[in-house]
Amino acid sequence: QVQLVESGGGLLQPGGSLRLSCAASGSIFPSSTMGWYRQAPGNQRELVATITPGGNTNYADSVKGRFAISRDNAKNTVYLQMDSLKPTDTAVYYCHARRYILLTTYEYWGQGTQVTVSS
Repeated sequence: QVQLVESGGGLLQPGGSLRLSCAASGSIFPSSTMGWYRQAPGNQRELVATITPGGNTNYADSVKGRFAISRDNAKNTVYLQMDSLKPTDTAVYYCHARRYILLTTYEYWGQGTQVTVSS
């Protein structure tokens, strides 16, 4: 049974910083591309950042220079450091894992953690 458990969400003021964590159970982590997505009310879920098993990263334009994704393979954990937060960053943030076995793609989602940026 694969589980992704997020933590670290909260309420903070614009300009603040927050670090999200996602712990993965099972044996999927080393071979998975890990990512963070977010969904604001009334909007579709969108990509925030991804990191491959080798450490290559990709970011949405809206968060480049402010957010940083990293992974600790020894702890089966992926992080999202969020700085200079804006009200437009308010959303539920979801952890995501994707791996490929032969010709099949497997994807897993966490339950989500709320991030609210407001003065």
